[in-house]
Amino acid sequence: MEDNKDMPEDTSDVCCCCKKTERSEEERRKLINRLNRIEGQIRGIRGMLERDAYCNDILIQSAAVNAAVNSFNKELLSSHIHTCVVRDIREGKDEVVDELVATIQKLMK
Repeated sequence: MEDNKDMPEDTSDVCCCCKKTERSEEERRKLINRLNRIEGQIRGIRGMLERDAYCNDILIQSAAVNAAVNSFNKELLSSHIHTCVVRDIREGKDEVVDELVATIQKLMK
């Protein structure tokens, strides 16, 4: 078995199907709209590559995608803290703080 440093030793806390977050229809729509714009930007970059666009132009568009993803992450993180984290702390589930710290560390890589 290969040693993979990117994989957590205990994968029981990374299951995406165990926890859910209920969002308002407006919040869901805003997040999906952001992702749709990012997806369009990615398709645009692929098109630039297919047309042999100048490297610097592609890099600038790539930087714009990174900024858009970071903006999406900030929005979602803020919502997560105000809803899920606050709720769990109020319910005495202090382990959510460790989860939040780990998430922030991943976002800051």
